[in-house]
Order: sequence, then C-alpha cells, then structure tokens
Amino acid sequence: MKKSDSTDGQPASELIDNRIAELGDWRGETLSRMRTLIKEADPDVVEEWKWMGTPTWSHDGIICTGESYKSVVKLTFAKGASLKDPSRLFNASLDGNVRRAIDIHEGEEVDAGAFKTLIRAAIAVNTSGAKAKSGRAR
Repeated sequence: MKKSDSTDGQPASELIDNRIAELGDWRGETLSRMRTLIKEADPDVVEEWKWMGTPTWSHDGIICTGESYKSVVKLTFAKGASLKDPSRLFNASLDGNVRRAIDIHEGEEVDAGAFKTLIRAAIAVNTSGAKAKSGRAR
C-alpha cells in the first residue's frame, strides 16, 4: 500500500483506525471489514482523510469514501455511474449522474467477491483516464 495522505502530521491510516475505534459498534466493524476488502482488492490503494473527516480510498483518483451515520455505513463511489454492477450492490444515490453508493445497515453483509470486483472496476475507470459517464444503475 502506498503512503497515506496525512492531516496535522497524523497519517490518514491512523485517522481511519481512530474513526473505526471511536465508532465502537457495528458501524466500526462494518467500516473495518469494507476497508479490508478494499485493501485486498488493491494492495496499492492510497488511504486519505478528506473533507474534515471522511475516510477516502484512491488509486489514480478517488475510488470511494466511507462515511458512517447513525443507521448506515455509506460507501460512495466517485464514478459509480460508470461502473457495471451486475450484483446490484449499489442501493443508494441511484439517480445521480456520476456517483453511486452502497448503504450497509446493521446486520447486512456485502458480497465480498462482488465488492472487490466493483473496486477493481472503479480503479480501471480511474486508470483509463476516462471521465465518468452519466448513466442509470445497471
């Protein structure tokens, strides 16, 4: 994994570790699991801490962000509308022209293989230099 961007001298990876720990419930466990899957799908992923506290994973551009709310962990794919999603993981932000998101509620599991495929597809879009295409969820 490449060097993480940092905030106030603290590496992004540590800030993300801290966020997971401070959540201390199913949201932290879920964010941690999804982070592990992202790293498994792309060992060269760069972890960043953006927008005053949003875990972000990048590879030649943003792949996705990981936000935690009271009842959901949201993974927003920056160019999600450009990605094929045959497993229908995207279940939020489906009307947008660029982004797509996966909302994970307590007790829900995301198919690991399908998620890794989606991560690799996002990287392929980023590395191709192609701009995000407008489109509906597929």
